[in-house]
Amino acid sequence: MQTSSPSPSFDELVRVSARIGCLSFGGPAGQIALMHREIVEERGWVSEEQFLHALNFCHFLPGPEAQQLATWIGWKLHGTKGGLAMGLLFVIPGALVILGLSVLYGFAANVGWFEALFLGFKAAVLAIVAQALLRIAGRALQTSLKKALAVTAFIALAVFSLPFPLVVLGAGLMGMAAAAVKPELLGIAPAKAAPPTTPRPWAATLRVIIVGAAIWAAPLALVLGLLGPDHVLWKVGLFFSKLAVVTFGGAYAVLSYMAQQAVQGFGWLSAGEMADGLGLAETTPGPLIMVTQFVGYIAGLRAPDPFTPLMAGILAAALTTWVTFVPCFVWIFAFAPWIERLDNARKLKGGLAAVTAAIVGVIANLTLWFAIHVLFRATTQASFGPLAMEFPVPASVDWRVGVIAAMAGLLIFRFKLGIAPVLGLCAAAGLVASAL
Repeated sequence: MQTSSPSPSFDELVRVSARIGCLSFGGPAGQIALMHREIVEERGWVSEEQFLHALNFCHFLPGPEAQQLATWIGWKLHGTKGGLAMGLLFVIPGALVILGLSVLYGFAANVGWFEALFLGFKAAVLAIVAQALLRIAGRALQTSLKKALAVTAFIALAVFSLPFPLVVLGAGLMGMAAAAVKPELLGIAPAKAAPPTTPRPWAATLRVIIVGAAIWAAPLALVLGLLGPDHVLWKVGLFFSKLAVVTFGGAYAVLSYMAQQAVQGFGWLSAGEMADGLGLAETTPGPLIMVTQFVGYIAGLRAPDPFTPLMAGILAAALTTWVTFVPCFVWIFAFAPWIERLDNARKLKGGLAAVTAAIVGVIANLTLWFAIHVLFRATTQASFGPLAMEFPVPASVDWRVGVIAAMAGLLIFRFKLGIAPVLGLCAAAGLVASAL
């Protein structure tokens, strides 16, 4: 194992951060493993204990945990300057790549070979989301209460169509209540260390939140003042600002809510296009939640006035990325000084454990939603008293998607192939199937 100075220079931190940002494929697990190898194993800049403690801390926060962990590492080594450098370099390479792919998608969406390519992408996404569901369920559902929370969350979303934020909030409150009475129901272990005796950093935290909120809201205020509340840029910015504070449990957890709102609520894109965007995000470096930038670009592209379609799409993509990731920096800079106290916050740990369990039900709902809209060309609404559920029209099944999705499942679950080769093989299968 290579060792280096435990206090790297800022220039060295920037070089390593850029390397991590360009190589951060494979979703949160792969990204966190990459950071662990580069920062802990090879350079020893952060200890194993500090790394794991910070990772647990990032799981408490809304937003992509890998990007927040990168920001924390930079903050730990070089304060706010280091946090900004490492956090931004984790995001920027993927943001530029997916912006370029979004522009290409907007121009080529109606070209035959391009549609065939993304037919394979959509089918692969079904298997990828199913894999995420099984992986997270195996990790998160260790107790009967957690399993019950997951089932309840699925029913609340799939049957009763309750809002995603309400489901997350309800699960969190139930977890806090359970942790106060019987924490073992959620698998919460007793704290291993006494709480710190240093004063609580309330003033510094409040200052960061106020300044960060002002920076976060500045572009939205500009859009509202110049374009008004009916413009697509305001709607995009406001929606993804709300989304940024409820993205507990990673990108897959919030994708269902985002997809349903973007597709059915705002009509910015179709369900198939939403699956295309997820496929693009899976193939690029950086956080998977970068799919929000694709959604923003398509929304701006299709309601461009007073801009050109390309300019409106780029502005909407940039605004989406801003309101999605600025809060991540605010959470780290505001709450990192509290990290050593979280091990003793039993109620908070209970709330997080319950939310994590509920997220399994949320991802199950996402899997169902994608399956209905990708495998079938048409759906119908059926009402049962106060309930209204969406069902596929059996005659509209797309056999090509079904076959390629089955192939993707075989490649992932049987042959253990990674996401990138699966997407490539499925894209090629899409070209063949469309030709047939």
